[in-house]
Amino acid sequence: MIHVVAIITAKPGQRENVLAIARANIPAVLAEDGCIEYSLTVDAEGLGSFQTRFGADSFVFIEKWRDTAALRAHAAAPHMAAYGAKVKDMLAGRVIHVLSPAG
Repeated sequence: MIHVVAIITAKPGQRENVLAIARANIPAVLAEDGCIEYSLTVDAEGLGSFQTRFGADSFVFIEKWRDTAALRAHAAAPHMAAYGAKVKDMLAGRVIHVLSPAG
């Protein structure tokens, strides 16, 4: 299994617009062969200093894929290209961590 943590940072004031586009894309991603989990997350509230926050302009995709072939197909999927085109001018940055189980 392959795990992905994709940290997306929107330009100031654009996070909700990007989130709306991302939410609309989720059903297509979940229907992809090899997609196990594709969750859109934001900072949890009320944890105080215990938590390191990503910040008001950021959100995180938590993903699980059957294997690297499924992840590569996801990256090349037409709906991902369309998502990227819609949000590109609203993003300040993105960091994608691809991980495999340590055990």
